[in-house]
Amino acid sequence: MISIRHRNERGHANHGWLDTYHTFSFDTYYDPNYMGFRSLRVINEDRVAPGSGFPTHGHRDMEILTYILDGALQHKDSIGTGSVIRVGEIQRMSAGTGVRHSEFNASQTEPVHLLQIWIMPEVLHIQPSYEQKKIDHDNMRGKWLLIASRNPSESAVQIQQDAKLCAAVLDDHQVLEYEIKTGRHAWLQIARGNVQANGVSLQAGDGAAYSAETAVQLSGKGEVLLFDLA
Repeated sequence: MISIRHRNERGHANHGWLDTYHTFSFDTYYDPNYMGFRSLRVINEDRVAPGSGFPTHGHRDMEILTYILDGALQHKDSIGTGSVIRVGEIQRMSAGTGVRHSEFNASQTEPVHLLQIWIMPEVLHIQPSYEQKKIDHDNMRGKWLLIASRNPSESAVQIQQDAKLCAAVLDDHQVLEYEIKTGRHAWLQIARGNVQANGVSLQAGDGAAYSAETAVQLSGKGEVLLFDLA
């Protein structure tokens, strides 16, 4: 079964400094039909105004991934990490027993556009930790690049869950397939562009849940994220 989550059905809030869309229930947005998908709990598409951001706040027992689409995000946390996350990088913060952090647009003139993703961990109360890696976009063109996994690679950050996150960029007329193993599920998120997913037209912001399916089949032009979930 394939279930489409259209971009215009997502939760939305515009706070002036932050324009945000919630694929799943988050903060004051609540939809009992969209509390997450398997261990995937949050996909927020955020646009943060220049010089603005999220002041220091806390998290516990969550794997938090940040994927930058445009601009740069400045991160600072209570475990001593200070960094700037840019296009072509993936960030992972394991909140574990508790961590406090702030996230601000690193530019005073340009907005930052990002996806923030939360995955529920399989082990609770771990020591908080941080990881950031570069992503080679050339290795995403026309093929899947692993960027987060329980068993990480050179290009992937490590997450505490039986899940994989892959990214790909499709150019015009490209075709790409991802095999879904028996007993696994997948969530496809369109980050940019327009693609055909198993014959259905999807645009940036759209998502699709796959259960009891054998493959994700894509064509078109765009940038996509695919979550392989238990």
